[in-house]
Amino acid sequence: MKRTQKIFTVVDIQTFIKKCVIWTQQFDEVVILDSNEYQSPHQSVEKLIACDALTSIQTDQIDQLYEYQSQLRDWCFGFITFDVKDQLYNVKSLNVDNLHFPDMVFFQPKRLIECKENQVIFSYLPMCEEEIDTDFLAIHEIDISETFSHQPITLQARVPFNRYQEKFQKAIDYIYRGDTYELNYCIEFYSDHATIDPHIFYNCLNEKTKSSFAAFLKWRHLYAACASPERYLKKQGEYVITQPIKGTAKRGATESEDKELIEYLQNHPKERAENVMIVDLVRNDLSKIALKNTVKVEELCAIYTFSHVHQMISTVSCQVDLQMHPLEIVFQTFPMGSMTGVPKKRTLEIIDELEDHKRGLYSGTIGYIAPDLSFDFNVVIRTLLYNSHNQYISLSVGSAITFVANAHDEYNECLLKASTIRNILAQND
Repeated sequence: MKRTQKIFTVVDIQTFIKKCVIWTQQFDEVVILDSNEYQSPHQSVEKLIACDALTSIQTDQIDQLYEYQSQLRDWCFGFITFDVKDQLYNVKSLNVDNLHFPDMVFFQPKRLIECKENQVIFSYLPMCEEEIDTDFLAIHEIDISETFSHQPITLQARVPFNRYQEKFQKAIDYIYRGDTYELNYCIEFYSDHATIDPHIFYNCLNEKTKSSFAAFLKWRHLYAACASPERYLKKQGEYVITQPIKGTAKRGATESEDKELIEYLQNHPKERAENVMIVDLVRNDLSKIALKNTVKVEELCAIYTFSHVHQMISTVSCQVDLQMHPLEIVFQTFPMGSMTGVPKKRTLEIIDELEDHKRGLYSGTIGYIAPDLSFDFNVVIRTLLYNSHNQYISLSVGSAITFVANAHDEYNECLLKASTIRNILAQND
């Protein structure tokens, strides 16, 4: 469907995006994607704001999503939850689910805004094209002085450390038996009586973290405020890449300490072994959809620096047949290897046994498919999930367990990953 475009110039793009986050709350369907000016040769877009659905699909049937996207011939934005793995790998989690995200949701936005440097491109469908100027003015006039103010919220640990140790030992036992070589075990911090403004929280979180795959999602009464540094899958033409993260270190207080921590992470045998194992897994995943002899590791165990942590990231690519359905590429490789383990199916079964909550959108993906069938999806980590109907907040974090892992170190890594969101919630500004 043809869209009407109009371009505006703004002085402060970051302020404009914050205003957009607030402006979109009048709609029930919102996806905002922000790279936060992170410099990468693989970056697709700087910032995308999609809202106000013309058409949408909420489904637990993969074939229905295929049909919806195939008929659309337009932009679609949405999410796929981790629990879609149940039908992909014939496994089933019976764990508690207090968030109730549907398995898959995608929508065709009437209003699409793309930001490139200091230019803002409005691309509207015909039924609302006359509202471009008034929408731009409305966004411009929004007051963003509102801060994230609330009663301090302390998240409870669903799995305290003593119980974590028990689960950890079970994971180690499975590793020594040969059932799995590496598994990503996740724990949840939660509050079941919390009232927040998720869009204000997201602006605060994004300002602090400036993550390369940040996202804000609103689907009716369900929200995600995501500060992810991890790409799941990108397709541009026949070129597909995935960029798994395995390996985390805190930031240093000084530049010299930062350099020491980077060197420590780069040469840490456990972290490198985790990363290499997941690289092997995603190479295998890509081989399912790749043209022959096109899977290659472009970058192995590279260190990327973010606001609060250093991360070890690898880049694996392949080429695909241009006639292949974009969602086939997604579902042949889903869920992301960095959030599962090796081998994938058996590890998923162990994850469901060990974990105490359904992951839902956590470990799933948020992203878009463009009219030219290019796409880009993140991995939903470092993310606050919120159901405003039952006032349930969830923050899940995890780490990779291998035979050389230590329970204290892995639990502390989980605490590090959760610290930014927990600190924001605990504050009363």
